[in-house]
Amino acid sequence: MMTGNIYEQWENLTGLEFLRAMMTGGDASSMGNTMNQRVVEAGDGFAVVEGIPEEKFYNTMRRIHGGFAATLLDTALGCAVMSKLGKGVGYGTIELKVNYVRKIDVATGPVLCHANVLHTGRTMLTAEGKVADAAGLLYAHGSGTFLVYPK
Repeated sequence: MMTGNIYEQWENLTGLEFLRAMMTGGDASSMGNTMNQRVVEAGDGFAVVEGIPEEKFYNTMRRIHGGFAATLLDTALGCAVMSKLGKGVGYGTIELKVNYVRKIDVATGPVLCHANVLHTGRTMLTAEGKVADAAGLLYAHGSGTFLVYPK
């Protein structure tokens, strides 16, 4: 069992160990807390992130701002990538592509982004993901490229 702040210990854990410790502790990143998003599942090459829309995320058209879905995708894609990384190895998004297929609003309720790694290279990984509601209705999908920051 780990003690202390999980973020102070990430270098001693594989990416998947870190994600699982974060979920077990009920922890989310600062950005996750700000955006009402949290990792709910992670395994080898995949992650699921939940996002809960609130009015504070509305744009001028009284819909959830596109940045909410983009952040959800970036987080889920990044977590899927992180699950493939070794101890003390970091990553960063270098490209994000988002396709919006329908509006999200408060009535939509919680949405889940399921993300999977498509390619694991020595210095770059790619992943894809889908944002859907509890009934499986698609709201957005996208892909990303991530650069590995070695130890």
